[in-house]
Amino acid sequence: MESTSAGRPAQMMSFNDAVTNCLFNNYIGFDGRASRSEFWFWLLFTFVAGMITGIIDGFVFGWEVEDPMWITDVFSLIIFLPGLAVNVRRLHDVGQSGWWVLSAILVLPILLLFYWAIIEGDANPNEYGEVPTNTLAREDGINYNNY
Repeated sequence: MESTSAGRPAQMMSFNDAVTNCLFNNYIGFDGRASRSEFWFWLLFTFVAGMITGIIDGFVFGWEVEDPMWITDVFSLIIFLPGLAVNVRRLHDVGQSGWWVLSAILVLPILLLFYWAIIEGDANPNEYGEVPTNTLAREDGINYNNY
């Protein structure tokens, strides 16, 4: 694995690998660390998929505010736990406790959570685990780089 001078992986995790890792490999995996690319690609996936399910709900159930949004609600239930888990793992990557996620109910700490989401993670192993490799092990046992 190539790494930068800061000790971070040289490549980003791909969009597909980030979604696969969050939905299947770490569905409720709160241990370890998540890189910036994994976190932000997961957010991109949830935003785009949420827009698509909202449009489908509009066509199926109507466009009024009072109309049900059952498809979007089911999708939100499915992605709640992996979203929470990747948020906790991202906090672990910057050396913070995952319990900080609970502070999102307040207004001011949201800025701190956003700051931690955009900064580079710890360059060395910390109390939450090794530096993320941004690679996924495939069934054939080979780790593939995500270019």
